[in-house]
Amino acid sequence: MATSGPEVAHLLLALGLLLVAAHGVGHVFTLLRQPRVIGELTGGLLLGPTLLGTLSARTESWVFPGSGSTANVLGWFSQLGLLLLMFCSGSEMRSMFRRDERRVVISVTVAGVALPFLAGLAAFRVIDSSALMGTAHSRTALVLVFALAIAVTSIPVISRIMLDLGIIETSFARVVLGVAVLEDVIVYVVLAVALGLAAAPGGEQFGLPAALGLSASSALAIVLHTAMTVTFFVLMLTVGAKSFCWSRRLRWNVLAQSNPIAYHLVFLFAATLACLLLGITPLFGAFLAGIAVSLDREPLDVAARESVKAFSFAFFVPIYFAIVGLQLDLLHDLDVAFFAGFLLLACAVKSASVYLGARLAGEIRSAAANLAVAANARGGPGIVLASVAYGAGVISAQFCAALVMLAVVTSMLAGTWLGHVVRLGQPLRGEPRAPVRRTSRRPSRSGL
Repeated sequence: MATSGPEVAHLLLALGLLLVAAHGVGHVFTLLRQPRVIGELTGGLLLGPTLLGTLSARTESWVFPGSGSTANVLGWFSQLGLLLLMFCSGSEMRSMFRRDERRVVISVTVAGVALPFLAGLAAFRVIDSSALMGTAHSRTALVLVFALAIAVTSIPVISRIMLDLGIIETSFARVVLGVAVLEDVIVYVVLAVALGLAAAPGGEQFGLPAALGLSASSALAIVLHTAMTVTFFVLMLTVGAKSFCWSRRLRWNVLAQSNPIAYHLVFLFAATLACLLLGITPLFGAFLAGIAVSLDREPLDVAARESVKAFSFAFFVPIYFAIVGLQLDLLHDLDVAFFAGFLLLACAVKSASVYLGARLAGEIRSAAANLAVAANARGGPGIVLASVAYGAGVISAQFCAALVMLAVVTSMLAGTWLGHVVRLGQPLRGEPRAPVRRTSRRPSRSGL
């Protein structure tokens, strides 16, 4: 059906306002030495029920209606922005730490994921989770998201902070980004499982789940979905990566030869479609597609990925984050008391875990403290976790608002702390402490 002129004008108005708000407020945040992604989210908050809706509910509901062609198109733009964000994030998943830094990266990753995750599982048993439950009514998926929210670390936000501070080439940056890379892989694997478990009973089935006719809450469905997620992960990093590199070099592959950007996008869509057919969340396929293509270091392919990243972060990704803010109503959905408690829990557990892992790896106290603060920045992945879980019905609007605010506050705290340390001229990370050998002399404690 053809779209009328007024509908097109309405859509262009909505998109234009979202872009102006996202880029405008994002730029202001960068001038304030804060993460740009938080500014893009805030731009959406200003246009949504949190501000514009409070000042003029009629204007807000007219510009951004809840149904109709404009709402549908904005929803598709948001979905495409999420897939491109996952693809770009995956394409950055390269080895960013040196051999002598592997010990601290692995130690911090293990402690920084396992301990917060276990703490989240324990805390979930003693709190009233009824207000956190989404429409899917999947307690298993909810507890996984609750634990992930405590453990997640942001790659884009923390890398942008360190880039702005001029420390992106330091050993400290390599360790933090190495930890964030490994943590994000773990987080998205678990999130893919959680979203698969949240399929609403009686809801629309598609692909393999529909063919097998399994209930999403059954034990067999849980085992099968977990196995498929892990298997797809392994295949994409082995067969998928080799297939991309091999097929790109074939002479008959006209698309790869004539337009590498289009070929990258086709590979992204193919991996996403494969996930949908297997009953796995599509964002996981986009994420793994990015990892697979990142292994090809040919100059033309690197340039193609940079082009995809450029137009994604110029239009689709800001639209996605602005729409996340647009859907939040902090005045009504944010429970301040719950958020304050959850913020303290998440920051305390994550910081203590990373600090412990860094100390066990031989880091001095000041370096371990700086790593603990940096790893607390949840940024983009925290916002994605909240919006995707809410969209799947895993969490309530109240919990979604709390998770988004957790990502905002922790990212701003990390940027403020690291900026303060850099301006004081203090080192962010010292040399790893050598293992203490048993000698006749008492070891010095000057490096502790």
